[in-house]
Amino acid sequence: MKKVTIYTDGSSRGNPGPGGFGTVLIFGEFEKQLSQGYACTTNNRMEIMAALAGLKALKEPCSVTIYSDSQYLVNAMTKGWMEGWKMNGWAKKKKSEVLKNIDLWKEMDAAIQDHQIDWQWVKGHAGNKYNEICDELATVAADGENKIEDVGYEP
Repeated sequence: MKKVTIYTDGSSRGNPGPGGFGTVLIFGEFEKQLSQGYACTTNNRMEIMAALAGLKALKEPCSVTIYSDSQYLVNAMTKGWMEGWKMNGWAKKKKSEVLKNIDLWKEMDAAIQDHQIDWQWVKGHAGNKYNEICDELATVAADGENKIEDVGYEP
């Protein structure tokens, strides 16, 4: 399997508000940057979308290390939260509590199936080169003119 590194970050100007994600894929000497802005979304949605964008860019099963400064995302993937939600019919343990971002978690579940993934938390705004690049990509996308609708976002 090819070894790929993916750095991700999400941004929201207000929560909810305009947002964007930034993703950097690294394979050997090659780097690819991805970003997109959204008219109205949340920071957590952008964090998940950043990782999804990286995974969707892969053309074959890979061994992937994903770095994110989102504890929400990393904990969901490493502490069994997402698996628990899935086993519980995409709901929290207390069915009265609404699981946010169900559309993206279902998409993530499908996106990870063909890959071996190591999820790593990295402290944001702490000088990590690629985290800083992703932050810049996300904020530029959030502030940019070409924002699209986050069709899955429900206020």
